[in-house]
This record gives sequence, structure tokens and C-alpha cells, in this order.
Amino acid sequence: MQATDVLSSEHRVIERVLVSLEQAIDAVEAGASVRPGFFLDAADFIRGFADGCHHLKEENVLFTTMSEHGVPVEGGPIGVMLNEHELGRKFTREMRAGAERWAAGESVGSDAVVTAARNYVLLLQQHIAKEDQILFPMAGRVIPAAKHEEVWEAFERVEHEETGEGVHEKYLGIAEALEKEASALASQISA
Repeated sequence: MQATDVLSSEHRVIERVLVSLEQAIDAVEAGASVRPGFFLDAADFIRGFADGCHHLKEENVLFTTMSEHGVPVEGGPIGVMLNEHELGRKFTREMRAGAERWAAGESVGSDAVVTAARNYVLLLQQHIAKEDQILFPMAGRVIPAAKHEEVWEAFERVEHEETGEGVHEKYLGIAEALEKEASALASQISA
């Protein structure tokens, strides 16, 4: 098993939250009663899991290792991924700010949430596809087989030392809760 298999499995969790966000966006646009906290919880998941765990492994371990083995950071696929990570952070901040305004009673907040959340979903769907279909296979080719174990171990260090024990499980729970709530919202608007 290659180290990128870990990242691919994390993509599947992130995609579950993206589907939940799409369902919540549709519910808001359909006039259903959606709590602003749904989007705050989604922003927490993104910041803690997608960015704080997953992107941390990519940026601090995988991309660095790929660069050491000849893949340029600037002007290449790594640079594109890093720019998209930053854009995702921007959309997440906008979604959180909009949800906070919405929770405080500002009607414009829900519009800001929908725009930022939709932008985030579209970005991440394309981003994940590029990583799964282009970047990770490239990593498998350029990183020597013997080095994959070191990358795997570095991912584990990030998980335990930088992210923290039990944090992964916490965010899996948030993903499940978002899925349940979004599913209920989808049922509400299709009824």
C-alpha cells in the first residue's frame, strides 16, 4: 500500500461532507429551515480535518517529498494544489463569517454562506479529482518505493503529534452528524 492511499481514503470522508453541504445549500435555496450552525459545523470540519489533518500531510510531507524527487513546486501540479488549498481556506473563512452573520440575524448572511459553500464544494470536487487522478499517481512514480514507508511514518507523526490523538475520530463523527442532518434536509425539500 502506498502512502497516498491514506490521503485517498481521507478524500472519501471529505466528499461525504461535500455532498452534505450541497444538500444544505439546496435546502437553503428551497426555503427550508436550515440552521446556520450546520455551516459553522462544516467549517469546523474543513478547518480541523480537511485542512488541519489532510492538507497538513500533503503540504508538510507529500509535496515536500515529491519536490525532493524532482517535481517542481512552482509552475507545476504542486503549486496548483497549494494555491487551491489557499483558495479553499478563503472560501471556508467566508462561509464561517456568513454563517456567523446569519446566526446573528442578518439575512444577507445566508446568501454569503450559500455562495462561499458552493464555491468550496466546486473547488474541492475538482481538487480531489486532480489529486486522485494525477498527483497521487505521479507521487507513486517519482517517490522511490523504499521511501513510501518513510512518508507513511511521517503521516502518522502528523496525525499523532500535530493533529492530536482522537482528533481524526472526532471529525469522522462531525462528518456523520452533518450527513444525517443534510439527509433530513434533503427529505424535507423533496417531500
